[in-house]
Amino acid sequence: MVDDTQLAESKSIHRATGKTFYYATKLLPERVRHATYVLYAFFRVADEVVDNPEGMSPDEQRRRLEEIREAALGREPTDDPVLSAFSELRESHDIPDEEVDVFIDAMCADIETSRYDTYEELEAYMRGSASAVGVMMTLIMECEDPDTAIPHARTLGEAFQLTNFIRDVGEDIADRDRIYLPRETLDEHGADPADIEARRFTDEIGAAIEHELRRAEGLYREGVAGIQYLPRDCQLPVLTAAVLYADHHRLVRQRGYDTVTETPSLSTWRKLLLVARTRWHWFWSKDPETVFAKVSVVPSAADHRTERRPNEPFPTR
Repeated sequence: MVDDTQLAESKSIHRATGKTFYYATKLLPERVRHATYVLYAFFRVADEVVDNPEGMSPDEQRRRLEEIREAALGREPTDDPVLSAFSELRESHDIPDEEVDVFIDAMCADIETSRYDTYEELEAYMRGSASAVGVMMTLIMECEDPDTAIPHARTLGEAFQLTNFIRDVGEDIADRDRIYLPRETLDEHGADPADIEARRFTDEIGAAIEHELRRAEGLYREGVAGIQYLPRDCQLPVLTAAVLYADHHRLVRQRGYDTVTETPSLSTWRKLLLVARTRWHWFWSKDPETVFAKVSVVPSAADHRTERRPNEPFPTR
């Protein structure tokens, strides 16, 4: 049983580092909300080893991630309140060891991998860093039909992370020397990675970012279609999270797709407005896809196709 100290520490980490998701998490029923604080804190503890190594060498980072893996899987004792809470949560909700392993493996890959040649390579990374998150969230919600819900949850997790990559192009290169835009997408649009490395925005980089943004929007539509398979008391919070994350696309478009020189951020007022609008439409509809279409900035599949420029290939997964 997760105790108050473990919960308080987990909630504090979530509130400080997951500001967009935190708004949606507050809407979850308590049985899921508290578990979500623990999940998110666990993800951040591992992620911080990679993103903020504080002088650790790559070998030391890998050793620390292995320590986190062993503690999370209950193989080694730990006095870390987040890791001990997660280990208890994993057991009580039957989270497969595989999901922990693929997540930690993705964090290990982040230590040395800073460029991706193809979207397939990036997608393989996101299977651990994002899709595993969706799986674990679905399991703690205790769906009646997890086999149907989980594939959609994986896709929605991928959509969230792709939005983060699109939003943080400049920040990722400046702080971590990483480019998550696939090289094949940059090449297709004539974009030079050296311009990203210099934090110099070009129209070609903008076209590559637009390409990945529209790819992400296809993932949102697929992911949101599966919200109906979640427990009723979890559907609105997950839908709200999708609306909030996707709203970054509005900011990206307003900036002419330039996320190289500055990182766009949703204001608190905008988040509150979107939460209120989503709840209002949910009151009348209770259909996730209908509400998402009304509230979010993601165009419908038909609108997506008509927005393409002449002779432009339609982006696929």
